Amino acid sequence: MLIRNPIVTALFVLLLTAGEVQAGGDPVRGKTLTNDCISCHGSDGKGSFESPRIAGLGEAHIYNQLKAFESGERPSVDGIMHLYTENLGEQDLADLAAYWASLSAD
Repeated sequence: MLIRNPIVTALFVLLLTAGEVQAGGDPVRGKTLTNDCISCHGSDGKGSFESPRIAGLGEAHIYNQLKAFESGERPSVDGIMHLYTENLGEQDLADLAAYWASLSAD
């Protein structure tokens, strides 16, 4: 079935892409925002026995997780992720996601 109404088509596409990083972040700028992240996840993003690996995960996945922590939708142990993300803007979150996604998971 083809959707011939351009408004309906546009709304359909918008719904399909909701929650995804559209423009992508700037990994170079994202690296400058990692001071809070590295204390738990390490400078390589590979985590530890207490913190998960974030290096090499998909950019959209990281962004969506950061947004969920920011909004409080996803709780973290002791609420630390909400505290780290609550004052970051959309671009900051996108840039962080781009940086961590750009690192090797190996």
